[in-house]
Amino acid sequence: MKKITFILLLCISFISNAQKVFAVQYENQADVKVFVVKYENQADLNIYKVKYENQAGKNNGTWFFTKYKNQAKKKIYFVTYENQADLKIYVVKYKNQAGWRDKSKQHLMF
Repeated sequence: MKKITFILLLCISFISNAQKVFAVQYENQADVKVFVVKYENQADLNIYKVKYENQAGKNNGTWFFTKYKNQAKKKIYFVTYENQADLKIYVVKYKNQAGWRDKSKQHLMF
């Protein structure tokens, strides 16, 4: 019985950590300020945009952009300049390329 409970809690924790994000219109509404860099080696996080909510990762760079703010785990704001950002991202073409390049910033997306 304890094993089943543990497995159930583990599954729930994976679901609750899904990287569902919403891009807000104003900086003061955001949890994290994000800047999209031109080159992969400049990024803190490589992200891959998934098409469906159930494909989103826990904190591994696979993001699902929600339609409504209340559906998102994190609200992000895209800044104009790199020095304004909390997190620098690079959008990759393939899911297996997604992931953290600078793990010291990982706490921003929990």
